[in-house]
Amino acid sequence: MVAATGTDAFCGGACHSMQWVAKEHAQSTHSANRTGVRAGCHDCHIPHDYPEVLWYKTKAGIRDVIQEARGVINTEQKFNRERLRLAQSVWSEYKRNDSKPCQHCHLFDAKILSQQKEFVRPMHQQFLSKEATCIDCHKGIAHTAPTE
Repeated sequence: MVAATGTDAFCGGACHSMQWVAKEHAQSTHSANRTGVRAGCHDCHIPHDYPEVLWYKTKAGIRDVIQEARGVINTEQKFNRERLRLAQSVWSEYKRNDSKPCQHCHLFDAKILSQQKEFVRPMHQQFLSKEATCIDCHKGIAHTAPTE
């Protein structure tokens, strides 16, 4: 069941309110890029380890179904009205977990930093020194960022 509900087809198809963000994701660099490496919904939004994945999927599923049933995010217009609140929830989660989902795919250390362009090194040095985490600078990387 975890695998079946962890696909982009499930998230963007079965979850009515996620169809809009699924389209955004499909056009982002996390889906379409020159390398052909693709990150799906599950890669970024669901923990990879057991039993944490089970608890997380249960909480998120119940929360999303309730919001859908109550009509909070059941149309694109309503979803967009809630976009800032929803994004802030994800951003704070990433802040709390040191952007762990990003680090599952993006390896980052002093050697990689030394190979980067000079103008990004100071910003990425903040990550290595634990002064910042990925989400501090990379909001809106896979979905449209809220305009507020």
